[in-house]
Amino acid sequence: MKIFQCKTQYWLFPTVLAIAYFCTIVQAQVASPTRLRYNVLSHDSIQISWKAPRGKFGGYKLLVSPASGGKTNQLNLQNTATKAIIQGLMPDQNYTVQIIAYNKDKESKPAQGQFRIKDLEKRKDSKPRVKVVDKGNGNKPSVPEEVKFFCQTPAIADIVILVDGSWSIGRFNFRLVRLFLENLVTAFDVGSEKTRIGLAQYSGDPRIEWHLNAFSTKDEVIEAVRNLPYKGGNTLTGLALNYIFENSFKPEAGARTGVSKIGILITDGKSQDDIIPPSRNLRESGVELFAIGVKNADENELQEIASEPDTTHVYNVAEFELMHTVVESLTRTVCSRVEEQDREIKASALATTGPPTELITSEVTARSFMVNWTHAPGKVEKYRVVYYPTRGGKPDEVVVDGSISSTVLKNLMSLTEYQVAVFAIYPHTASEGLRGAETTLALPMASNLELYDVTENSLRAKWNAVAGASGYLILYAPLTEGLAGDEKEMKIGETHTDIQLSGLLPNTEYTVTVYAMFGEEASDPVTGQETTLPLSPPRNLRISNVGSNSARLAWDLTSRKVTGYRIVYNNADGTEINEVEVDPVTTFPLKGLTPLTEYNVAIFSIYDEGQSEPLTGIFTTEEVPAQQYLEIDEVMTDSFRVTWHPLSADEGQHKLMWIPVYGGKTEEVILKEDQDSYVIRGLEPGTEYEVSLLTVLDDGSESEVVTAVGTTLDSAWTEPATTIVPTRPVTSVFRTGIRNLVVDDETSSSLRVKWDISDSSVQQFRVIYLTAQGDPAEEVVMVPGSQNNLLLKPLLSDTEYKVTVTPIYDDGEGVSVSAPGKTLPPSGPQNLRVSEEWYNRLRITWDPPSSPVKGYRIVYKPVSVAGPTLETFVGANINTILITNLLSGMDYNVKIFASQASGFSDALTGVVKTLFLGVTNLRADQIQMTSLCAQWQVHRHATAYRIVIESIQDTQKQESTVGGGTTRHCFYGLQPDSQYKISVYTKLQEIEGPSVSIMEKTQSLPTQPPTFPPTIPPAKEVCKAAKADLVFMVDGSWSIGDENFNKITDFLYNTVGALNKIGTDGTQVAMVQFTDDPRTEFKLDTYKTKETLLDAIKHISYKGGNTKTGKAIKHVRDTLFNAESGTRRGIPKVIVVITDGRSQDDVDKISREMQSDGYSIFAIGVADADYSELVNIGSKPSARHVFFVDDFDAFRKIEDELITFVCETASATCPLVHKDGIDLAGFKMMERFGLVEKDFSSVEGVSMEPGTFNVYPCYRLHKDALVSQPTKYLHPEGLPSDYTISFLFRILPDTPEEPFALWEILNKNSDPLVGVILDNGGKTLTYFNYDYSGDFQTVTFEGPEIRKIFYGSFHKLHIVVNKTLAKVVIDCKQVGERAINASANITVDGVEVLGRMVRSRGPNGNSVPFQLQMFDIVCSTSWANKDKCCELPGLRNEETCPELPHSCSCSETNKGGLGPAGPPGGPGLRGPKGQQGEQGPKGPDGPRGETGPPGPQGPPGPQGPSGLSIQGMPGMPGEKGEKGETGLPGPQGIPGGIGSPGRDGSPGQRGFPGKDGSSGPPGPPGPIGIPGAPGVPGVTGSVGPQGALGPPGVPGAKGERGERGDLQSQAMVRAVARQVCEQLIQSHMARYTAILNQIPSHSSSVRTVQGPPGEPGRPGSPGTPGEQGPPGTPGFPGNAGVPGSPGERGLTGVKGEKGNPGIGSQGPRGPPGPAGPAGESRPGSPGPPGSPGPRGAPGHLGVPGPQGPSGQPGYCDPSSCSAYGVGDLIPYNDYQH
Repeated sequence: MKIFQCKTQYWLFPTVLAIAYFCTIVQAQVASPTRLRYNVLSHDSIQISWKAPRGKFGGYKLLVSPASGGKTNQLNLQNTATKAIIQGLMPDQNYTVQIIAYNKDKESKPAQGQFRIKDLEKRKDSKPRVKVVDKGNGNKPSVPEEVKFFCQTPAIADIVILVDGSWSIGRFNFRLVRLFLENLVTAFDVGSEKTRIGLAQYSGDPRIEWHLNAFSTKDEVIEAVRNLPYKGGNTLTGLALNYIFENSFKPEAGARTGVSKIGILITDGKSQDDIIPPSRNLRESGVELFAIGVKNADENELQEIASEPDTTHVYNVAEFELMHTVVESLTRTVCSRVEEQDREIKASALATTGPPTELITSEVTARSFMVNWTHAPGKVEKYRVVYYPTRGGKPDEVVVDGSISSTVLKNLMSLTEYQVAVFAIYPHTASEGLRGAETTLALPMASNLELYDVTENSLRAKWNAVAGASGYLILYAPLTEGLAGDEKEMKIGETHTDIQLSGLLPNTEYTVTVYAMFGEEASDPVTGQETTLPLSPPRNLRISNVGSNSARLAWDLTSRKVTGYRIVYNNADGTEINEVEVDPVTTFPLKGLTPLTEYNVAIFSIYDEGQSEPLTGIFTTEEVPAQQYLEIDEVMTDSFRVTWHPLSADEGQHKLMWIPVYGGKTEEVILKEDQDSYVIRGLEPGTEYEVSLLTVLDDGSESEVVTAVGTTLDSAWTEPATTIVPTRPVTSVFRTGIRNLVVDDETSSSLRVKWDISDSSVQQFRVIYLTAQGDPAEEVVMVPGSQNNLLLKPLLSDTEYKVTVTPIYDDGEGVSVSAPGKTLPPSGPQNLRVSEEWYNRLRITWDPPSSPVKGYRIVYKPVSVAGPTLETFVGANINTILITNLLSGMDYNVKIFASQASGFSDALTGVVKTLFLGVTNLRADQIQMTSLCAQWQVHRHATAYRIVIESIQDTQKQESTVGGGTTRHCFYGLQPDSQYKISVYTKLQEIEGPSVSIMEKTQSLPTQPPTFPPTIPPAKEVCKAAKADLVFMVDGSWSIGDENFNKITDFLYNTVGALNKIGTDGTQVAMVQFTDDPRTEFKLDTYKTKETLLDAIKHISYKGGNTKTGKAIKHVRDTLFNAESGTRRGIPKVIVVITDGRSQDDVDKISREMQSDGYSIFAIGVADADYSELVNIGSKPSARHVFFVDDFDAFRKIEDELITFVCETASATCPLVHKDGIDLAGFKMMERFGLVEKDFSSVEGVSMEPGTFNVYPCYRLHKDALVSQPTKYLHPEGLPSDYTISFLFRILPDTPEEPFALWEILNKNSDPLVGVILDNGGKTLTYFNYDYSGDFQTVTFEGPEIRKIFYGSFHKLHIVVNKTLAKVVIDCKQVGERAINASANITVDGVEVLGRMVRSRGPNGNSVPFQLQMFDIVCSTSWANKDKCCELPGLRNEETCPELPHSCSCSETNKGGLGPAGPPGGPGLRGPKGQQGEQGPKGPDGPRGETGPPGPQGPPGPQGPSGLSIQGMPGMPGEKGEKGETGLPGPQGIPGGIGSPGRDGSPGQRGFPGKDGSSGPPGPPGPIGIPGAPGVPGVTGSVGPQGALGPPGVPGAKGERGERGDLQSQAMVRAVARQVCEQLIQSHMARYTAILNQIPSHSSSVRTVQGPPGEPGRPGSPGTPGEQGPPGTPGFPGNAGVPGSPGERGLTGVKGEKGNPGIGSQGPRGPPGPAGPAGESRPGSPGPPGSPGPRGAPGHLGVPGPQGPSGQPGYCDPSSCSAYGVGDLIPYNDYQH
């Protein structure tokens, strides 16, 4: 039994595409292949098969070559291959075939044969044609089978085929669909006047591939079928059926009246939308539908689509390979139905048919309108009315009876234009549509909105009802600033038009908006505004009982909702402000007022919603009445008289009260008006009494006026009665001296005693005070008799004291008067309140204590976190403070101390809290091994969030800041099985709240079964030294699919597995998956081990999307190759791109930039990838960097080769670089020192100047520039053992005459390790290094060849170093060698320096000036032998050297004779001599011309080959076209200028050449320079044999000034002239010496220009004038400037408004480049072309093809035509030459 395991592989040759089928065949061994057979597949392809040889062998060599001679194409096949398909052959060409089996180095005899396709076809035609089936491979579609049935009916049809192009079909099966279509088309007689065939392809959106009238022959249709591109997408069959209904069966698409209409659907799955209405529309319009289902198609759905009967109109096959089985049945049925339809159409043509007429719309409302029409002729069965919004949407339809001519279209959208089409349906056909349009009205809106019944917190709204409304939406919001966001909404039914809005804020203006709702659609709004009432203040303020220090307030209640009142009263100047809050009372006394003072009073009603406006009033206190006193006299043992000033009745009633001081019953008496004394009787003898005079107020309260103390006489004082009648009565006289003793001004620690002095003879007063409890430690104070008050302190707080004042006379004491007093309790601030809370501040308020204070001390400290205690002080008149700079959401302990005379009061304490600025509901989701996401609920005031994730194990952090509306953020590149802390900080402008944190753990690495431990692939030998930063870019677009994406990850697994060390000490690997937007899977520094890296590759998830390769490459450059992502300096940067299709954006520009910046890019294409695009993406040469496989299974074929090339490139010791068109291992030292055009301006002490040729820049290192770089960035692994150092440099006149190191490497102590020393004084060259034993070794070279490098010309120096020798090669000629020992490697902790003087010491030495054009170190000792010194004018051979950059290849064959026109000038029109002379010779190709009118838009086609053209005069800019709709991306046009071209300016004066900048947009072409006048002609002599080149001829006259070019300097011209002169002299002297000495001539080539002369010799005597020489070289026109590179083609986006004219102007038009191969793309709708510009130069332009890669600019460097420009050198970086 034979076992077949078939795989398919494609090979691409320059002209031949070969496809081989591998079949593993187990059979006996044989010696060589036999049975060579041929099978023609098409006009240019053939299948070759053979029988495998017996015996062991390794593979085959298949050789195919034209018999007439030509290139032989060789293909190496595996030993399992038994057949191959060769494509791209010429049918008339004879070919020779050889198939050879080989095993290692032995080969079998070839199986040979010859064939010609035409001969084979003749033989094939003579035999019965049979179906060819591929037996060797199941993955390649079979060739088209011979169609056995041909439809020969004279009836014709319009057939439209609708092909499913969704992703479920797949590219391989789609090839089978193409074969099926080819068989189908072949069965019909196709032509413009015969059967027409159109085709549409659909997926998510349908597209017309070609219309019915697109092709006029069957061959054209079959060719279109073969080139049908695969679309890809979803399966929306209903949308596609409607699309061909509206677009394909139309006259403009080629549909004909009176012709059968056939629709054939081919699909492989169930539709994702509704297919019934569109299929019915097609059938009713006369289209007969056939449905062919494959594989997963839904047969019920196919029957719904197809016409009846299902048995002949529905086909369903299980596999795509079986589609050929239904071809004959389908074609027979279609053919017979065409005949039948033709008969029906002709029969119905006899009946009158036609469309309806006079379409009229009426009764238009917002939701409906009526459609009327005039009946169509003939017997109409029914009318079908189709309508849909003009702006797009699903069509709807109404079907009415044929007798009806009107209908109402309902449930429409308001203010929308609708397209309407009315079709007449006849028994066998349908008419064309009668079409029109109508726009619905706006929805009716509510009217007469009235806002009424307004209260403090509510209002009512009413409006007129709207007919047809389904309800109303009411929105209302305050207009007050800061509250406008508090909008509320209310939805009500259609029956309510009067509602109450409650819960409003008082005294606030509200806007109320009412929408009438019609289902989900809302009408225009009606809006009103109203302000709620303010809260009601109290009414009717009454002020009474106004005294000198008091008054009484009364008012009326206005609302039961009042919860209290706030009373504020202050004096007129505001120095005294008092505030008090009271319960809901209506009267309140004011006390402690100042006499004769005007007071303002404001009373606020307090509600739950806030406080009302105030009720205000004004009053003035009265003056203090005359000092009241209370005097006790007429003292008896049981009575005494009390006397006082008369009292006023206005003050109210008065009463007198007395009580024994040491306890007893209180007695009182009501006094009469104007009473001023009273005798108190019934007192106890010898008893001290306290007597008080009080005022009784209206409310019943009492006010003490004055108090006195008196003592009755003891009974011992009265003399006993005698019987003796005295001559004069005896009375005791008591001197009181004191009246009105008052104790007041109470504080917690003091009392003030006041009294009136009633007797001026008092000498002193004794004041005694003690506690009322009888504290024996009484205090005594003596005061002078003139003093009437005393402050008692310090006293105990909240303690009652008895104070006794006794007058002291000269002769004794008077009556003591006592009064009680009580100190206040210890008083501190009260009632701590918090307001104005915010995230970082709050306000605290307190009530001041009753006793006087000096100020307040506020102390606050956070409760839950450690921190300092903060405090502040405020004055005595302040009882509120705003505390700022607090932490968000934090509790604070607050203490308030009152500073009083006795010290600080007790603290008023409380806990206050700021608002919390933080997210809520923080949680983690989508937790993977290397990623997780955090999700939270937004904070309403947040402006941003700072999210930090921190590893608990190694404390590594990632941090991101996102916007305030964000609710989710994901972190990637995490470590598996690691604990992370996720913290979210909420930010409000500059405020940042506390973190809200959670802990989460990433998933663990999957546990492998114990029987299958994970094995890490071993490193391959070639990769063991690899050290690079490697990025894989993987296409994750929809066309890949999950299964193939897994194959890609397996391929990456194997590739990465071949690497040795992963991490900073080896290769770092990153990966990006790209679709519409690139996604970084992991960065370069994410993984440090191969195990974790391989695991991450295995767990990459498939993304899906479109293919934007250019955007992805830019993402890699900007995001991954930077220090933040782990990029290392001096390490090779390698990118591997894997894609399966053409990019949908531009890749060329970014790829060129990346390659020029030193990135090595490998491009791998699969299946339908565009090979030319891969070539543009990949580095050069393409043979190493571009790979192409036919399918994802074929990755293994390229795996080893790719790994080898990548690892060779990834060597840090000798990285692979691209130089002079080839890949070399080595270092581009100019780039590494920054001596390149884009970087040199940042290197201090360096300027750019013209080099050996105008197009080569060189760099002048000025004196003491000391250009250096750390060694670790240039040679991170040191130097190789064998290498070649290459310099192209020039010693300058100001280069010092002392030794200097052209280049050297220093260690960290600035000691030299290796280098090249030039001694400008001694004219020697020295190379030095350390050998393997650590000894310092030097070798010095001298001699004539060495000395010439010091003469001031450019020279190329190679120093070849191997393990035994050091060789010096100057100008590609070896001049010496010396023996050395093998070198030791260097340390990388120092620096590498250019031009450092040998005498320098330390890191900051001196350096010399010189010019450097090239500097490379190549890891090879053969490079010097391969180099051709093409950069030196004297050694350049145009035939073997590559073209100069930005130059044309100029001919030198016309030197000498004076031609009718000058040699070709710069790029421009081919013009005659002067302005309009005769035709000049054709110049070389220039840059591509300006962009033509825009073609139909579509996705970019494949890249065409480069086109070059002669630059023409620019056309005038076309006027701006009308703004068009955005189309799909079109094929890339020829690059033009940016914006509208500006007018050409007149040429300016020639300026100094500037340093080259980065490529900008194309500059405006100036007028063409007039060709230079010819040189001064000499007298023509007779032509003799050519001798040695004479001295230079007379130069031609200078041409007219042309475009600014990159001109050479005069100094350079002189230098070149000196070189030529020196070389001529040396050549002649060498010949002369050879003649004299009879030795062989060793003269140098005349082209070997040596540069400026050496040390000048003495001037010779002038020679006699020679004969007139031949005519000199004609003068040349001024050099044209190098055109700017074309700008990058941007992605097609929405067309913006007209921009200002661009900076540059459009490049001139050239002939188009050759058309590229057709891309798999479709045209979009053509945009309107701009107005054409004026016609350019004569010549016919072809139709522009898709743009090829930009050709090299058409610039002719005069130096390559033996002519040199003139100009001045330019100073750069402020250095003068």
